Amino acid sequence: MSIFDQKRLTNSTFKLDIERMRKGWYTDKYFTNIARMLETLAKAGYQYQGTDHRLPAGVDPADIPAGDLEVEMQWFTRRPGKTIVVGVDKALTMLRHCTGYFEGDHFVETADRLEVWAVHDGCVVESNGNPLEVSPVMRVRGRYRDFAILETPTLGIMTRASRVATNVYEALVGSGGKPMMFFPARFDLHEVQAADGYAYQIAVQRFNLDHAQTLGPYVSTDAQGDWWGGAGGGTVAHAAIACFMGDTNEAMIAFAQVLPVSIPRIALVDFNNDCVRDSVSVCKSMFEKYRALIDAGQTDEAQRYILYGVRLDTSSSLRDVSVAPLGDPALDLGVNPRLVFNVRQALDSAWGSWNIPENWRERAARFCKNVKIVVSGGFNPEKIARFERLHVPVDIYAVGSALFANHGPTVTDYTADVVRIKVRGQWIDMAKVGRKALDNPDLERIW
Repeated sequence: MSIFDQKRLTNSTFKLDIERMRKGWYTDKYFTNIARMLETLAKAGYQYQGTDHRLPAGVDPADIPAGDLEVEMQWFTRRPGKTIVVGVDKALTMLRHCTGYFEGDHFVETADRLEVWAVHDGCVVESNGNPLEVSPVMRVRGRYRDFAILETPTLGIMTRASRVATNVYEALVGSGGKPMMFFPARFDLHEVQAADGYAYQIAVQRFNLDHAQTLGPYVSTDAQGDWWGGAGGGTVAHAAIACFMGDTNEAMIAFAQVLPVSIPRIALVDFNNDCVRDSVSVCKSMFEKYRALIDAGQTDEAQRYILYGVRLDTSSSLRDVSVAPLGDPALDLGVNPRLVFNVRQALDSAWGSWNIPENWRERAARFCKNVKIVVSGGFNPEKIARFERLHVPVDIYAVGSALFANHGPTVTDYTADVVRIKVRGQWIDMAKVGRKALDNPDLERIW
């Protein structure tokens, strides 16, 4: 599975579409064309006949069977700086089940003829952008035409999973290690959720390892937890509040009454664009339920009404009513530092105006101060880091589409290159200009 347990995930987890993958359904056509060409030449007994070769002096180009040539290929990313590598296990699964060739309708598996090295998911590689100084994450030696069609899907899974993981990792670094809810499911096809959730979970583990933290994962769908046994969680949706006529209080009380105690009670408080009023109102309503049940001796039932947090999700086109305009929209709109400070101050002092017995005042103060603030809406590593520099009292960040960012420094595109060929039992360098065979001490022999 990863460097954290030294286990590899298999196809029982991934459930590949093996039949169509073997036929090149997921492959760029030029790779299927190359494989077909090499197979045809091999069957015809073709041997290299050219003269403009790059073989080293002393190596006779005659009688080299190009169609059956064995090659060494390496996979790497050139994302600037640090990359959290994820997707290797699925790429290995593709190689294991889809390497080979067809004899009529029968597929002949030849994965056992390959030599394969790979790192574990969760490893880190670094790059300065120079492809001559990268660290390969996978190396394969074998007859090229047997695995040529797998270049596209293996690059695809490692590119996406590593990009998501690295973006998550950088967001966690920007937050100073505060928990992060993984909220990008709605911004892409549902088919990618399992891989994305796994990448997120690997990034959290990597961050914990590097920074001596114990953060847990918070995914929003069950599919995101499929590969590692996680389950989705979340807060109240705006639509739920609409179902209660815009009454945030009533929606939250109903949520607390119906759903299991294991689900944290996090109120969404921007529906009416008055986060301070609705945060305090929900806090008071939940506390009153909690207090009444405690006084009635129903301690277990009272746990339903512990308000875990409030979530601020103000639209970037709106200014919350508690935020006085300063003339600069960047300082006024959406979830901004002043809004978070306003909510935190209002929650911490809310209990002081409640009509409660003296013996409940200390517990009421603690109830209010324990309410966490969750922020969402347009957060990315840069915005998170800015909030942290300003010491904004955020407890949890919920991040969505920014975790899919793929531009400039977030581009994590992987490349695979043939760097050596085998001629008469000897491995010979044969890479395109600007590439060469490289090593990575984290590579381990797989089979």
